[in-house]
Amino acid sequence: MAHSSAAQKTPETYAEFSTGENFADLFESYVKSGEKNEGSVITGVIVAIENDDIVVIDVGLKSEGRIPLKEFSQNGKVPELRVGDEVEVYLEKLENRHGEAIISREKALREESWTKLERACAKGERVDGVIFGRVKGGFTVDIEGAVAFLPGSQVDIRPVRDIGPLMGISQPFLILKMDRKRGNIVVSRRAILEESRVEARNELLGKISEGQILEGIVKNITDYGAFIDMGGIDGLLHVTDISWRRINHPSEVLHIGQNLKVMVTKFDQETKRISLGIKQLEKNPWEGVASKFAVGQRFKGTVTNITDYGAFVELEKGIEGLVHVSEMSWTKKNTHPSKIISSSQEVDVVVLDIDPVKHRISLGMKQCEENPWGQFAGKYPVGTIIEGTIRNITDFGLFIGLDGDIDGLVHHSDISWTETGENVMKEYKKGDTVKAKVLAVDAEKERISLGIKQLSDNTAAGGALDGINKGDVVTCVVTSIAESGIEVKINDSIVAYIKKSDLSRDRQEQRPDRFAVGDRVDAKVTNVDKTAHKVTMSIKALEADEQKRAIEEYGSADSGASLGDILGAALSDASGGKSKKKSKKSEE
Repeated sequence: MAHSSAAQKTPETYAEFSTGENFADLFESYVKSGEKNEGSVITGVIVAIENDDIVVIDVGLKSEGRIPLKEFSQNGKVPELRVGDEVEVYLEKLENRHGEAIISREKALREESWTKLERACAKGERVDGVIFGRVKGGFTVDIEGAVAFLPGSQVDIRPVRDIGPLMGISQPFLILKMDRKRGNIVVSRRAILEESRVEARNELLGKISEGQILEGIVKNITDYGAFIDMGGIDGLLHVTDISWRRINHPSEVLHIGQNLKVMVTKFDQETKRISLGIKQLEKNPWEGVASKFAVGQRFKGTVTNITDYGAFVELEKGIEGLVHVSEMSWTKKNTHPSKIISSSQEVDVVVLDIDPVKHRISLGMKQCEENPWGQFAGKYPVGTIIEGTIRNITDFGLFIGLDGDIDGLVHHSDISWTETGENVMKEYKKGDTVKAKVLAVDAEKERISLGIKQLSDNTAAGGALDGINKGDVVTCVVTSIAESGIEVKINDSIVAYIKKSDLSRDRQEQRPDRFAVGDRVDAKVTNVDKTAHKVTMSIKALEADEQKRAIEEYGSADSGASLGDILGAALSDASGGKSKKKSKKSEE
């Protein structure tokens, strides 16, 4: 039975059930369809664009796939697509429940980009991208279809206030980190700029030279100057090189981020330090300044700055001079400059001295007014009797207020003929009105000497002076002691004064405090003024005479004997003479 049935199946029988398809062709088709695996990138052909919104693509499967047109956009722009164009797409699923292939252009681009970016990241190569959005902590960057994160700190070398100009333009980035599983890419624009800075720095250092003019940006400001970024290299702009005029702080004329031109004033090849200047780009206003502002000439200027020691006055743009506090007023000696003048005030000044090399001009304000001491001398010659109020009382005398807001001094030795200055000064107090005679006026030293005792003619004192001559050695008694010297009395009637410098030949002994009231001292009369009834004395002059006499008697300048030997011999002889006298008396 089995044999008979098998024999009955003829070729005609098989032809009855044939589909007309070749098995080999079907197998090849199956193999090819198997190559289109889910999760891979395949090539398809555009067969239609529906409603300008959907792109229909034949990928060689049972049915076409559909992709929204927006997935083809790059950097916000959609390329021109035509029927028949080949495109690569990502096959997500061979078919859905409707039998359609699920494909994506966006994922295809991402896969392609990831592969390229991984190679670039491994090699440290730059990639081009476009900043297209802002997110928390930074920005989003489209890098060949892949979305990367750009941290805010990696945008630029300096903080960027306005990111607008950097968005929407293609620019290079460096990939810092990639995580394909999480789909994270972190890029940096700053790293590219730093590389460029190093290249620019090396190139600039190779070309830089003194006198070269460069452009830079103010990077930092300090008390002593500002640091200028010249594209990869910094230079110091010292405060003295910012302007020809005086500047207290660089922030007066500069601000961070400011663009400016600078000149290289110094370049150290070893340390690579660069000194810069701005004022060197302008003409030096100090050239020929000596001919413009001659010593003794009078000018008008504006007060630009006031300090504890004076004020700076601008004579013309870039030219300032200093008025020292001592040259501001004839009478206001211990007053702060701000109490005399104010900033921006226009003042008259006289040029006292000029140094064009050091860019210094010394000015005076008081010289624009007449010297009150000179005025006083012209109005009140020596011998004139004046009247004034006691402004101050010191150890050495009374200060009397005079015309022109100046003071005159009555030395305590010129108060009384007979009484000591220390005692007689107790009779006066501040505010008392007194009369005095003008004894001397020194306009240059700004001194006026007055006398009260000279108002009366002391006959007794005058007669006593007849017995005292210049060069006499007299014994006197110390009556008072002051810092400037000691007051002594001669013959109980004549008061004299020995200055501190005349107390001894030895400087260390020129101390008034080594004397005490009541001490008896020998001194030489160095001057006798019978008109003023005044005697000047000196212990120093007496010591000099005694030394000279000892040298003449016991040695000479070329004898080789020292002063100690000479004085020793003198003392020995003096003691020998005394012993001889004693022995003579004993013999008698």
